[in-house]
Formats: sequence, structure tokens, C-alpha cells
Amino acid sequence: MANQKQAMLFGLATVLLWSTVATAFKLALRDLAPVQMLLIACAASVVVMALILKAQGRWGLVFSLSRRQYLQSIGMGLINPCLYYFVLFGAFDRLPAQEAQPLNYTWALVLAYLSVPFLGQRLRRIDIAAGLVCYAGVVVIATRGNITSLSFSDPLGVILALGSTVIWASYWIIATRDDRDPVVGLFLNFLFGLPVIAVVCGLTAGYSLPGGGSILAAIYVGVFEMGVAFVLWSYAMKKAENTSRVSNLIFISPFLSLVFIYFILGEMILVSTYIGLALIMGGLWLQQRKVKVREDGLVHER
Repeated sequence: MANQKQAMLFGLATVLLWSTVATAFKLALRDLAPVQMLLIACAASVVVMALILKAQGRWGLVFSLSRRQYLQSIGMGLINPCLYYFVLFGAFDRLPAQEAQPLNYTWALVLAYLSVPFLGQRLRRIDIAAGLVCYAGVVVIATRGNITSLSFSDPLGVILALGSTVIWASYWIIATRDDRDPVVGLFLNFLFGLPVIAVVCGLTAGYSLPGGGSILAAIYVGVFEMGVAFVLWSYAMKKAENTSRVSNLIFISPFLSLVFIYFILGEMILVSTYIGLALIMGGLWLQQRKVKVREDGLVHER
């Protein structure tokens, strides 16, 4: 029980951080191009993860991998952070936070669907039902409630937001074959991805950065969304006696995020956002029910 309580605390801390990042994204993107924001955030994340590894006494693991694992780090780094965050930040650059953030949460459903062809898992009727409910919510949010016209507020922004879910789900499917230490692996992915981001930034938006809060917001994203949150969530999963209870905490995040979006960004939250978000969360809850049933029947050995 002590481990489960610690897991819940780590999970709640992670959820709180996740709830702030949509607001931080928009604050950073007020004055920064998406690739500039990505460069700053990735650099901050590399620094904070290096400090975490050093503090944990695991810095030596960075230099003890095989040649294949370093090559793997390069490949995975091109996906995350390079491709994933560039697409995600592009979506937030075009859409209000209250629209981009809920759409991004459908990645968990995409992961279930992609696991069928790539991991050989079965697609169950509950997965299909969950998909219908989730994507009904996507339509409600993307059309701002005008579902009969199917007129999207920003079609490219919606495509980028949904595209980011495919990239993120694909990344985690590839990660199932990753035998590196999770924090070491993420650190190397970001370390090898950073030069690519720097080159792209130089060729496109350039290195001329504005002063003020946008840079601080980008650093915040790198430190907490890309770094600390991942470590806290890893601890939560490691200590959990029942991982489904910890995983269910993610359902708090999008609703709490709307509070920050409203009070800090000043976005007026639309009724369609609440309805669509409720549908998306309901669909994800349906999809996770089979996980909870399976876990309740298992005896966990720690």
C-alpha cells in the first residue's frame, strides 16, 4: 500500500505538470516559431535529464550502450523530439489551446489501433466503440459544435493535431522493443535530435529570438513536459501495485488544463469544447476498461 500511495503521488504530480503544458505551449508560441520553441525546449530538456541522471548516479549508463543502441537513439530522436514536437507545436500554433489539447489526447486510442497490425494484438468491439465515441468528440471540438456542416475551424491545425497522435503512438510501439534504461534512452534521443532541430531552425525561422516570457515558457516546456514529467511518470508506473489506478489519473489532466487555459490565456471555453472533451475522455475510459479488468485478475509480484 505504501508503494501504491507513492505511485499515486508521483502520478498526481505528473498530471499537474501535464495540465500546464498546453498553456505554456501557447505562451511560448506568441513570439516564437514552432521550430524555435522546439530548439529551446529540447536544449532545456537535455540539460535537465543530464542533471537527473547525474543525481541518480546513472550517468555512466549513457556511455555503456552498444553501437546498435546509439544508432537506435539517432533514429528514435528523429521521431521524438524532432518530428513529433514539430507537428504538435504546429498544431498549437494554429489552433486555440482548448482545441489542440483534447485532440492530442486521442493518441492512446491510436496506439490501441496501431498495436493490431504492428504488435499482433486483437481489436475488440470495445475498441471500435471507444473509437466512435472519441472521434465524435474530435468532430464536435474541431467544428466548434457545428457538426452538421463539418466545417473545421482550421483544417490544417486539426490534421497536425491528429497527425501528432499517430507519430506519438508509433513512437511508443517502436519503444516496446527498446531495452535501454528509459531515462537514458530519452536523454540520448533528445541529445541526438537537438543538432537536427538546430539545423532546421537555422535554415527556416533563424536564431533571432525575442526576449521576455516566450523563451521562459519554452524552457518550462523543456524542463517539465519533456523532462521531469517523464521521470515522475516512470516512478509512478514502477511503484504502482495497480497501474490502471495510476493511469486513470490522466483523465483529470485535460479538464484541469482548461482551468489554466481560461485563467492564464484568457480563452473563453466553448460549450462544444466541454462536450467534445467529455466524449473523448469517455471513449478513452471505455478503451481502458479491458486493461483494468485484466489487471484486477493479476497478482503483481514486486
